[in-house]
Amino acid sequence: MTTTLFAQPYDLAARGFYFEIAEDYDTKASALRNDYGDPVEEFEIQFIDGEQIDCELAKAIGVNQANLRQFLEAVDDWEDWEKQTVIIAVGQCGYQFEPDLKPIQFDVEIHDVNTMRELAEQFVDEGLYGEVPEAFQFYIDYDAIARDLAVDFSEITIAGEHYVYACR
Repeated sequence: MTTTLFAQPYDLAARGFYFEIAEDYDTKASALRNDYGDPVEEFEIQFIDGEQIDCELAKAIGVNQANLRQFLEAVDDWEDWEKQTVIIAVGQCGYQFEPDLKPIQFDVEIHDVNTMRELAEQFVDEGLYGEVPEAFQFYIDYDAIARDLAVDFSEITIAGEHYVYACR
């Protein structure tokens, strides 16, 4: 699916334009003139159509003229897990979306579970709390563990999928 953006001029005497690639943006932006013949230089970049995860990435990073090329490269080149990492790191954890950013540089732990309780169950199953004898497994208070995990972990929905994450 292609990603369609709109460049909305801050100049009220000019009309914006749609674009899908950076070169198209550059061509249209440099040729745009307002109703008085003056060049238009500043635009608000709006996400119009594309994958839901790309829309959420645009919102998380605050897509603008300065990071437009990097955003379009990320849309084309990054895997979904990389986009999820950046959405959480920049949108929730306070990291910055900088030039030459690599999603792997963020210390974000993401679990593909719907709730804190599911994360608690997963941690117990994986032996994070040590070996639990089978006879005691029915006595584990997963809700209490989930409440404890909520100190370090948070829940988020990205592109309709639920995740539990922690910023380190």
